[in-house]
Parts: sequence; structure tokens; C-alpha cells
Amino acid sequence: MASNLPIGIFDSGVGGTSIWKEIEDLLPYENTIYLADSQNAPYGNRSVDEIISLCIKNTELLLDLNCKIIVVACNTATTNAISYLRDNYQVPFIGIEPAIKPAALMTNSNSIGILATRGTLNSQLFSTTSKEHTQGIKITEVIGEGLVQLIEQGNIDSQEMTDLLKSYLKPMLDAEIDHLVLGCSHYPYLIPKLRELLPNRIQIIDSGEAVARQTKNILDKNRLLNNEKITPYHQFYSNSTTSVIHELLMDHANSIRVEQKEF
Repeated sequence: MASNLPIGIFDSGVGGTSIWKEIEDLLPYENTIYLADSQNAPYGNRSVDEIISLCIKNTELLLDLNCKIIVVACNTATTNAISYLRDNYQVPFIGIEPAIKPAALMTNSNSIGILATRGTLNSQLFSTTSKEHTQGIKITEVIGEGLVQLIEQGNIDSQEMTDLLKSYLKPMLDAEIDHLVLGCSHYPYLIPKLRELLPNRIQIIDSGEAVARQTKNILDKNRLLNNEKITPYHQFYSNSTTSVIHELLMDHANSIRVEQKEF
């Protein structure tokens, strides 16, 4: 049955595992296959053509593995390539974008911060979404240069990470933001450190839960939800070292398989 086929997820590395956790939590009986394209991380510093080419490679591998839906668990890939993917493949795609709309609706100071990669902030889709939802609101955009690489290396708690975050948060604090939007699926892993560095009045927003809900909605709409109460399989492939995936998913160690694979 098509409903038993896996959900496919890809990201420019390990960051999208933050999205995988939300999907697994909301849809506990779904099988999943995750591609960590860590060799090419971060996508945010690449050209649009390069990003689309990498997304095609990931999509075709997931389709070869019989995935029934594909979650593009990468803001840069979504904002630069999802239109192309939807135009050229029959499978449903779920994208991830910075959660600008809820931040704009909830702000009291009319000042919000967005921490994202260069590729996301420079994309046409981000520009369109931002203009649509942030009229009259001050936006402080900061490129999180180097953050993805440190997360990929397992250096979340390093002094280098702390120093980078302090420098990136300074202009946002100067602008008196009350909401910080995380515009990269790697960044939720920085929330504990961000909480240490930010005053309590600033709310941190990421898109993971919304992506999981949308995945469920589209599966339901296409009659692809797996309603059998089975023990699912969760297969992770990385084209680089697998140690960071094991570390980030330590709480799921008994239910996942992680394998190094060239792609």
C-alpha cells in the first residue's frame, strides 16, 4: 500500500533532524528516510543553480527509495528550489520557510530579528514573504555565517559558537527585538545557548512544528497517512561522518539506523 511507503526528508546536513523529530513526534507510525547532504553544507553560500542541482539529486534518490512525500527540511533549499521541484516531479513536497508571519503577528515592539543563511535571506521567496507580512515592522536580518559548519562538526557548545552568536545577536538587541525567527533548520539546536544569551522577553520561533502539521495535512489530503499501528523504520543516510547524527538523536538511538552513503 502507498500509505506504508516512507516519508522522505533531506537537508544540507544534520540540521533537518530537528524537523524529523517534530514529524516523528506527530506521526509516530510513519516510516522515514532522511538524507544528510553534509558534504555540500551549507547550501546558503551556493548559487541558485547549484542549490537546485543538489535538490534534484536528493529528490531523485528519495524517489528511488519509494518515498511517498518529500520534506525539504532546509530553508535555503525551499526558498530557492521548491518551485522547480513542484513543477518537475509528481510527488508532494513540503517546504520550510522562516516563520516571519507569526513573529509579525505577535510582536509588541514592532521589531523582530531573523537569523538565517545568506541563501535564504537573498532568495526571492523570502523577499516576497517578508514584504507581505512585515509592513510597518522593523526587521533586523543577520546572516549566521559559520553556524552551520560548527553544528555539522558537533561544536555547538564551543567558545567559538558562543562568540559568533553574541556578535550576531548584538544588532538585534540594539534594535530591541521581541521575537527572534530562526531561518535555518540547523538553528533549533542552538536554542539552549540562545536562551542563555537573550533576555527572557525575547521569544524564539522556529518552523519545525508547523512543518510537521503541514506534512500530516498533505498526507491526509492525498490519503497517504499510515494508519496501521506498526513499529516504523527510520533510516538515515549521510555522505559524511555519521557521529553528529548519532549525537543529536541520542534519545532515539533504539529506533533509528544511521549509515554512511555516497550520494
